[in-house]
Amino acid sequence: GLTRTKKTIDWQVEFEVPFFLNLPTTAVKPAPQGQLGLGAAYYAANDNSANTASLFLKQGFIRFKELGGVAGQSLRLGRFEFNDGLEVLPKNAALAVLKRDRISQRLLGNFGFSDVLRSFDGVQYVFSTSKLNVTALAARPTQGVFQVNGWPELNINVFYGTVTGEVGSDRNPGEWRLFGLGYDDVRHGVVKTDNRPVAARTADTGSVVNGTYGGNYLQAVSTQAGPVDLLFWGAVQTGSWGSLSHRAGALALEAGWQPAGLPSLKPWIRGGYNYGSGDGDPNDDRHGTFFQALPTPRLYARMPFFNMMDTADAFGELTLRPSARLTLRTDIHDLRLANSHDLWYAGGGAFQPASFGYN
Repeated sequence: GLTRTKKTIDWQVEFEVPFFLNLPTTAVKPAPQGQLGLGAAYYAANDNSANTASLFLKQGFIRFKELGGVAGQSLRLGRFEFNDGLEVLPKNAALAVLKRDRISQRLLGNFGFSDVLRSFDGVQYVFSTSKLNVTALAARPTQGVFQVNGWPELNINVFYGTVTGEVGSDRNPGEWRLFGLGYDDVRHGVVKTDNRPVAARTADTGSVVNGTYGGNYLQAVSTQAGPVDLLFWGAVQTGSWGSLSHRAGALALEAGWQPAGLPSLKPWIRGGYNYGSGDGDPNDDRHGTFFQALPTPRLYARMPFFNMMDTADAFGELTLRPSARLTLRTDIHDLRLANSHDLWYAGGGAFQPASFGYN
């Protein structure tokens, strides 16, 4: 890659050459077993090839800064990576970690744990001051993720806007964000993944067009017993799911405590509850499963066999930081379906023209 940064203009050109050698050829089994691991996912996504490679443009953009002579105003055009929720990073170190690990990429992400990843072709506008950030995005996701050919874009339109602001004081800082996401999947002939019978899903050739509206709030509080943090993230969805109306929602409630008095370990104890709605009746005219769009699922599921679609996830987490070079983290999850009449979903969104993106 090549990049250049100047006062009023930035540009970057970056190529990627993913390749796979000796992928397993017998790891895709008939339903209900399906793909047995990531090796099988790469094999199936690349036309059942055990050895495959490609070269493509990963990022290629130009950014104009200080538009109209206004400091903090910029416009980026081209192909670039984008992760929702990271429009601005808080100055407080704990809140910055929470935003990176527990807020960002719930709806839009670069799928950062796969070998090929995801980019977006489009335009991004930013206006930022010391206390406020406004970001708008209009783009189309690229192919990639598990498929080595990342040149083409998908026939999916994404429109995203957010406003982020700071609250509180230096001692007890906080941050709020409001966001909206429009998702328009007009790929024809792609069978949707939901809890209807196969015949009904195959016959429904309508588009997935929905809007997600929500916000999040982060707060750090200094106490004599050690810093405490609070996190809320929530969203509602409306629109259409092919021939069905779409109504869904999701939320995350989390809290943490960094006990004082153990400087050699610097423990951080956190817990919370994540919920994504499910569909209660596969035979009615309404789709109620929360649709996570184009996220990076592994941030929230270290073993990414689940996501926020039809799940209720109560968790506890312990992080130890004995040195600047070493962080130890362990989680425990009580994981179940949000609605037992719906299905268990896995995946992180569309990455090929002919597959929906979720199983």
